[in-house]
Amino acid sequence: MKAIAISAAISLDGFLDDDGAERLVLSSREDFAEVRALRANYDAIFVGAETIRRDDPSLRADGRQPRRVTITCSGAIPHGARFFAGEGARSVVLAPRDAFAEVRERIGGLADVISIDRGDARGIVAALEGLGISSLFVEGGAHVLTTFLSEGLFSRLRLSIAPFFLGERGRARFVEPGSFLHDKDRRLQLLAVRTLGNCAVLDLENTDDALR
Repeated sequence: MKAIAISAAISLDGFLDDDGAERLVLSSREDFAEVRALRANYDAIFVGAETIRRDDPSLRADGRQPRRVTITCSGAIPHGARFFAGEGARSVVLAPRDAFAEVRERIGGLADVISIDRGDARGIVAALEGLGISSLFVEGGAHVLTTFLSEGLFSRLRLSIAPFFLGERGRARFVEPGSFLHDKDRRLQLLAVRTLGNCAVLDLENTDDALR
C-alpha cells in the first residue's frame, strides 16, 4: 500500500471518548475542516465498528468520497448508520473467515462483505489491496488505532489534542495496553505542532515505515 495515515483526537489526559450517551466533540471546527480535506486524498477511510455504533460518524470528505471500511466479528452495525450512506463506492465490511457467513447475513446488501484470514493490520491491508485500495486513512477507535500503531504499519500520524481533561469520565484511551514498535528508543519524527482553532495538532512521520 502506498500510504497509510492515522488521525485521532484526544483530551489532554489521552481519552478518545467519555462515558456519556452523546457523542463527545473533541475537535475544533478548523480541525474538522482539515480532516475532511485530508480524507479526499485517500482511497478509503477505516473506522472501527464500535465507533460506528457509538458515534455514527459521517466520514464525509471534501470533494472525492473515499470508500468506507470497517471490520466486525458480529455484523452488529445499525442498518441506518451513516457508514452505509452517502456518495461514492459501496462501503466495505471485513469479517474473519469463521464469522463471514453470519456477518454477511446481518449486513445484507448494504455493503460489500469481504472475508479475511487475519484481523491484524497486515491482514486488513492485504484484503484492501485486493480490492484495489492503495491508500488508507485510519480514524479509530482505540482497538483499530492500537492495531496499526503497535505494528508500525503507517506513514503519518496526525494527533489533535483538545484543551481539557476528562478524568474519571474518560471512557477509551488513545491506545490499548500492548507492545509498540515505537518506544523510547525508536521514536517517531515530529514534523510540526500547529494550532487549529482551540486545538493543538501534532504531525508525526514514521521513519521506520513498513510500507517502504
